[in-house]
Amino acid sequence: MSERNEVTKNNKHWIEKYRYLELKHFCLQYPIWLRAYNSLDSLSRRPTDLAMFEKYEKGKGHSDPTARLAEARIYYRDRMKLVENTAIQTSESLWEYILEGVTTGSSYDILKAKMDIPCDKGTYYELYHKFFWLLNKARD
Repeated sequence: MSERNEVTKNNKHWIEKYRYLELKHFCLQYPIWLRAYNSLDSLSRRPTDLAMFEKYEKGKGHSDPTARLAEARIYYRDRMKLVENTAIQTSESLWEYILEGVTTGSSYDILKAKMDIPCDKGTYYELYHKFFWLLNKARD
């Protein structure tokens, strides 16, 4: 188990191990959501191509391709905004580093080398735990 996962039950930001893993994997989907959202944006100019990216079941959703496109974009946007807003709520000054860490799985050392994160390792991991604690509350 990495340093990021080691939070004791006495820690104010503790969440159950499997809930943490669920939330972590939720956040790691962010780059997928971003690519899909951007792809759907280009499809707005060609809504008939939308059928390649979604399954339409009879009786569910809209038969209107423009409405289906809008629903898909809202789906991805809402998830991305939840993660982004939780990072901002965690730390207004370090949210971009937190967002990068939780959505790519980057460790503090990688963030330090790649982005020159302006805090120490202890501060970053305290905020990392706080992020997942806040996300846990937001996703209840």
